[in-house]
Amino acid sequence: MSLSVDIHHRFDGFDLDVQFQTEGGLTALFGRSGAGKTTVINALAGVFRPDRGRIEMNGRTLFDSPTRTNVPVHKRGLGYVFQDARLFPHLSVAQNLKYGARFRKSRVSGDQVVEMLGIAHLLDRRPTDLSGGEKQRVAIGRALMSGPEMLLMDEPLAALDQARKDDILPYLERLRDEADLPILYVSHSITEIGRLATSVVALEHGRVVRAGAAEDILSDPDAVATFGVQDAGAMLRGRVVAHHDDGLTELAVGGGQLWLPRIMAPVDSTVRVRVEARDVMLSLQQPNDISALNVLPATVVSLRDGDGPGAMVQLQVGPDRILARITGRSAKTLNIRAGQTLFAVLKSVAVAKQDIGRG
Repeated sequence: MSLSVDIHHRFDGFDLDVQFQTEGGLTALFGRSGAGKTTVINALAGVFRPDRGRIEMNGRTLFDSPTRTNVPVHKRGLGYVFQDARLFPHLSVAQNLKYGARFRKSRVSGDQVVEMLGIAHLLDRRPTDLSGGEKQRVAIGRALMSGPEMLLMDEPLAALDQARKDDILPYLERLRDEADLPILYVSHSITEIGRLATSVVALEHGRVVRAGAAEDILSDPDAVATFGVQDAGAMLRGRVVAHHDDGLTELAVGGGQLWLPRIMAPVDSTVRVRVEARDVMLSLQQPNDISALNVLPATVVSLRDGDGPGAMVQLQVGPDRILARITGRSAKTLNIRAGQTLFAVLKSVAVAKQDIGRG
């Protein structure tokens, strides 16, 4: 499944000029408020017409200004999930799902959708009797039942509190892994991107500033300004080795072992862990007699000085790359340089539960 977007539009005081391509999986369209994310997704859906450009999905032209092609919304084969669920209040959950199935045959059955999203116990309820997270799961189910070629999700968790976000993220991971359906996911949350994205397209002021595989973009020191220094962090992939009696889970990562507070994943399953740069310390010698359990051999890939007193170090840890945020003074004291071997130190409790997801 391929998507190619090349659109241009002039607003009062704002020019949108966006080009990107993606090949299936879950593509996160990232940007701060006003970057143009929703405009892009609305152009793809057909509810907004750009001044000029071209949108092509799986070899089919949805919009092309030179030829005046503009496929109607209902013929584009797209499912759209909004920030608010927008369910029909007078219909039950089951009836809302059936409404989605009116348009075209879904590639997944109703039973599969219900099981995947964990909504079997909700089928007889009305939307007024659902929590925010439950409403969003039903809205996703209704979109899936319409048989889309691609699913568009415009900040579907933005209106939920953290507890409800934590509840729904595992269902979104299942959707990404099991539905065999490309997803364009709009978000300004690094946590959601770290958990869900296979690729990232980052927007600033109406233009694409970064695009590529999620693990490459999130571990790129040059992309830190785009995502924000405080949120900078990269992904490690690991395999669950064991759950120990003291409440810790042991992971095998490319660079060694990682110990985390108990995670809800079966032994031998793969997980992805977002490690925040501010939580990584560096040592020239393998440290002993310290409380931090995670000490990983690493090689310095690059060093980037920040505008203030900080510096960002990109590290190769086995097959993965992570970031460490340290002070410029520490970088000089340790003589940090490309090719240097050292040790990355991470406290087990530094990794938040919401930063651990299915691999």
